[in-house]
Amino acid sequence: MLGRRSSAVCLLGLALLATAAARTSTPGDRLASTAAAFIATLSDDQRPRAVFDFDAAGRTDWHFVPRDRPGLKFSELSDESRRAVHALLRSALSGQGYLKTTGIIQLEQVLFDSEVAAGRDPAWRDPGNYTIAVYGDPGAKQPWAWKFEGHHICLNYTSAADQIAVTPAFLGTNPAVVQTGPKAGLSVLAAEERIARELLGSLDAGQRTQAVISDSAPNDIVLAPGRPLDLGTPRGVTYASMTADQRAIFERLLAEYIGNLEHDLAQQQWDRIREKGLDEARFAWCGSDQPGRPHYYRIHGPGFVIEYDNTQNNANHVHTCWHDLERDFGADLLKAHYEHGHRHSDAPRR
Repeated sequence: MLGRRSSAVCLLGLALLATAAARTSTPGDRLASTAAAFIATLSDDQRPRAVFDFDAAGRTDWHFVPRDRPGLKFSELSDESRRAVHALLRSALSGQGYLKTTGIIQLEQVLFDSEVAAGRDPAWRDPGNYTIAVYGDPGAKQPWAWKFEGHHICLNYTSAADQIAVTPAFLGTNPAVVQTGPKAGLSVLAAEERIARELLGSLDAGQRTQAVISDSAPNDIVLAPGRPLDLGTPRGVTYASMTADQRAIFERLLAEYIGNLEHDLAQQQWDRIREKGLDEARFAWCGSDQPGRPHYYRIHGPGFVIEYDNTQNNANHVHTCWHDLERDFGADLLKAHYEHGHRHSDAPRR
């Protein structure tokens, strides 16, 4: 009996140590270990198609449309590798962010079924057509990155100078609300619209005049792939001019995006945003204030922009994107890394 109790105590001690280690490891450590674990599952012929030099062009070439892209597709992976990709996603995303991401992948099957029902070619509607790519060596002290991308998803994580850049981060849904079939009623990005409408509805007449910058909505996010990260002079109603209740709604809306990240990564982003100051952050709205009509909004703060657009397919097709205006693809982090005397090797990392 004593031996069994001793064994149980030892096992409990090891479990507590493992939990403590997980809690004390940094987000960068966790991302690196899960990325390395994914790479270890790949065959010799798969690895060169999934792991690229850090400076490869694909690292900063992003888009959210169905297309061929660097990396390995889900459909090409073994079950072990797929599990490892999901572990990597969970290491970077909160439960909320992970469910949104996997929910968007499920919508590809909805689109596939609708294309078949309409007699169209469903070739690009494929839940297996999401790719994973790693740039650089997760086990080295040099900068490295990974990208998970496909239709309506583009997640980018860049590690440099002991920090993690998490943008651009794009999530979209088509349909925004599934209308028919087994998934009828599913709305993966519903909160992003609901909270924004709550904020718009809370504004008084003067605030609303500032917030609504156009009666018509743009047909997509403004800072789309390939466009300069420049919206000109920020427009909209400022956080500083809001009441306490309105500020709370504004922060909930902001949290709906930042909260897609794993807790420690999210906290780093909150710290960064609050350090720059929220007072001059602005909420701007374009288009109709009626549900089911084309509409767009953005949050433009010091150093970041979040956009939401729902205009396509009879306003049932959402695009959202978060840009850090200084750190997309780790720009400022890489600059700091190299200025501190580090040099990135051009040698391939496999």
